[in-house]
Amino acid sequence: MRGEVVELDSITLEKILEDHKIWLESGYRKGSRANLHDVVLFDADLRDANLCDADLHGADLCSANLCGADLHGADLCGAYLCDADLRDADLRGADLFGADLCDADLRDANLCDANLRGADLCGANLCGADLRGAYLCDAYLCDADLRGAYLRGAYLFGAKFKSIQKEDILKASNIKFEGE
Repeated sequence: MRGEVVELDSITLEKILEDHKIWLESGYRKGSRANLHDVVLFDADLRDANLCDADLHGADLCSANLCGADLHGADLCGAYLCDADLRDADLRGADLFGADLCDADLRDANLCDANLRGADLCGANLCGADLRGAYLCDAYLCDADLRGAYLRGAYLFGAKFKSIQKEDILKASNIKFEGE
């Protein structure tokens, strides 16, 4: 269930990002972790932003530009990332449990060890994405473009595909779906 949403002005967002940068650079001793829990950042320009370990739980990032952003270890549980540009983003170890990534552009994104359980990736572009060790159990991948995606070691039990898509993935990746 989504909590109360909060809208931020650009000055407040800039201050939060500055404090987060100090927090990261000081080894978590100074500044403060970016808390963007349930914040509306629809259509925000966060290109190349350093949001490593940030709290973006339930944030509305639909149509946001996160191209090249560092979201390594970020909490994106239940976040809304429909139509977001996440090309070349670093999402290693990010928690995207139940996130809505419909039609998101994740080309060449690093999703190693990311938790995508129950995430909606319908229509997402995952061409060239690195999904090694990613947890995609129960994820929705219908019409997702997985050409060139690296899936070795990904957990796909219960993932929903179109049957033809599943056959192509099996041939291209030489992987097996758990339970089969």
